Amino acid sequence: MAENPVKGVFLILISYLFLNLALSADTQIAKKTYIVQMDKSAMPNSFTNHLDWYSAKVKSVLLEPENEGDEDRIMYNYQTAFHGVAVQLSQEEAERLEEEDGVVAIFPETKYQLHTTRSPLFLRLEAGYSTNNNVWGQKILGHDVIVGVLDTGIWPESESFNDMGMTPVPSRWKGKCETGRGFEERHCNKKIVGARVFYQGYEAATGKINGQTEFKSARDQDGHGTHTAATVAGSPVRGANLQNYANGTARGMSPGARIAAYKVCWAGGCFSSDILSAVDRAVADGVNVLSISLGGGVSSYYRDSLSIAAFGAMEMGVFVSCSAGNGGPDPVSLTNVSPWITTVGASTMDRDFPAIVKLGNGRIMNGVSLYKEERMLLINSKQENYPIVYMGSNSSSLEPSSLCLDGTLDRHIVEGKIVICDRGISPRVQKGQVVKEAGGVGMILSNTANNGEELVADCHLLPAVAIGETEGKAIKRYVSTSPNATASFAFLGTRLGIRPSPVVAAFSSRGPNFLTLEILKPDLVAPGVNILAAWTGNLGPSSLPTDPRRVKFNILSGTSMSCPHVSGIAALMKARHPDWSPAAIKSALMTTAYVHDNTRNFLKDASTDATSSPFDHGAGHIDPVRALDPGLVYDIEAQDYFEFLCTQSLTPSQLKVFSKHSNRSCKHSLASPGDLNYPAISAVFPEKASTAVLTLHRTVTNVGPPVSNYHAMVSPFKGVSVHVEPQSLNFTRKYQKLSYKVTFTTISMQSVPEFGGLVWKDGVHRVRSPIVITWLSPI
Repeated sequence: MAENPVKGVFLILISYLFLNLALSADTQIAKKTYIVQMDKSAMPNSFTNHLDWYSAKVKSVLLEPENEGDEDRIMYNYQTAFHGVAVQLSQEEAERLEEEDGVVAIFPETKYQLHTTRSPLFLRLEAGYSTNNNVWGQKILGHDVIVGVLDTGIWPESESFNDMGMTPVPSRWKGKCETGRGFEERHCNKKIVGARVFYQGYEAATGKINGQTEFKSARDQDGHGTHTAATVAGSPVRGANLQNYANGTARGMSPGARIAAYKVCWAGGCFSSDILSAVDRAVADGVNVLSISLGGGVSSYYRDSLSIAAFGAMEMGVFVSCSAGNGGPDPVSLTNVSPWITTVGASTMDRDFPAIVKLGNGRIMNGVSLYKEERMLLINSKQENYPIVYMGSNSSSLEPSSLCLDGTLDRHIVEGKIVICDRGISPRVQKGQVVKEAGGVGMILSNTANNGEELVADCHLLPAVAIGETEGKAIKRYVSTSPNATASFAFLGTRLGIRPSPVVAAFSSRGPNFLTLEILKPDLVAPGVNILAAWTGNLGPSSLPTDPRRVKFNILSGTSMSCPHVSGIAALMKARHPDWSPAAIKSALMTTAYVHDNTRNFLKDASTDATSSPFDHGAGHIDPVRALDPGLVYDIEAQDYFEFLCTQSLTPSQLKVFSKHSNRSCKHSLASPGDLNYPAISAVFPEKASTAVLTLHRTVTNVGPPVSNYHAMVSPFKGVSVHVEPQSLNFTRKYQKLSYKVTFTTISMQSVPEFGGLVWKDGVHRVRSPIVITWLSPI
């Protein structure tokens, strides 16, 4: 029978329709978010405002402009720390836009991740010390200093955000309390002075936020933002604790400062277009300090949108503090390395939460835990032991079952037993959940070579103890050689006075800064291990959705926790010295940092138990009391930072990313990047073997007594001789600037970098700069 021609035509039409739908879908999928930086000064006179000009530019490159509204494509309009828009474009459209006049640069959307009580006393901020040194007792509580916290939002009901006794919000503040599900105007007060949300970039990348399962408002359901905000500027709360651990008074570093919460992170991460909009808005709102506990890897200065926005914030006098990252102990694992950003690593305090594992053979292993003994399953009057099982082999390589990943444990093997789980891949508390679901009665969380002997306490859902790599190997040997291996646990509460402390955390990201070896990073370290601070009421302390517990405070670890310590102390310093630049505040923090622990030995690295280096701890551990009176500071102006960029082999168009509306140009005032007036000194001998002498220059500003006389002391090195000229700096007035130079002469090239320091002393102040010497030539 012949085919019906009408049916054939119909099938062709249907096929054509589906083809067009498929092509249309492909076009939709191809669109991505791009951040477009514009030259504000290039706007033609025919436009009355910049947004109209930006919109016209976008519309001119759209492949199908008659079907697309450019208003739909533009997501954000950046006006303060950055100039331009965030816009949805196809790759071809982005390439066409990049060729347009007035377009400085285009950046594809980047995904960032969060870097996840006792600290004030440990940092000597409490009243327990001399009244003269009690920072909070000197009426500089910073009521008019506002810290912008870019994070997951805030839980406003927390006692840490009580505004009792605070003065009215300063009239200069332009911030806003944006409302949404679970967040009303009444949730802002004299402590939380602003709350904004940024999600357009996130939604463009991941789809619409489900407003029923996630707060599409400044309310924090993750807990991370509440914790960091309270660490920065939380009001004092007596009796704060996590299930009776770390009991005491919780307060932020600058309890009188105000908080503006900028929610940029959601369940699926944080996106650069949202972060950039938050920085831009925060600077326009009038923040003095920005605290940013997140990162997204390292890229060239001119390709890093956060770095560019931070440069704009710095130009406006805003101090920017960022976490270094949790990529340690691997070298070259830092993020946020721009010299105008204060990059913060993590260290321990002298407080711990000890727990022990007692093996059936009588041996006792020391560990840590935040487990609350609600059931006497493992510890009772008979000290009953339970069988231990390890699902991995004794080889050096880790296996899914040894890591206790979801679905890898056999209930028939682990039920009723204590399971040894190797640390790594999945969250530590999630491993305990996997053990519990498989019928295990307890968990021993064993460090691997990546973590060494560093111990991080967690609020587990079942009895669990974290132990170091050495102890872990010993328990695994015991299990493999003893058919009837058993153990019991004991949880010993909170212990103070731990020695040595501080210690550089193993997870804290390390240098060197390969983007520019002459800029030492991290800048310094601050408490970031087992930090108690306020918590969301939406999630249990383990952050697992299955955790039914609710707490007012939680204990977390990460450079996310160390960053707000520095942000809060910077707020204190801004209150004491309102006219100081961000660079002056950073200098004071770095040059007063200490490099010895409470045993009077050099700071140690938790991953190796060996002495740490400036690639690990930067200038040292923060000392806020000394930082308030540093004696001398190394100040840096915006043009100086631009001159540094002029040494980085950037093209004129790449440099324009930073000159923007300021119309900066290279004056070539720096002979090398090492001549930036940075508080740390990094001498890099180039590959040319003929370069045996290197001279670097610095200028210090006297912020101490008008008449001050300083003398230089420099540590010895194997590979070079060091000469400081002049050897003395004699100041006759406050804010006077004097310069010196440091000449390094090679004696014998070393195969590894050398570390030391230069100290200027006047009998009262001790102004220390770490020194790193690196030879690039092959030995």
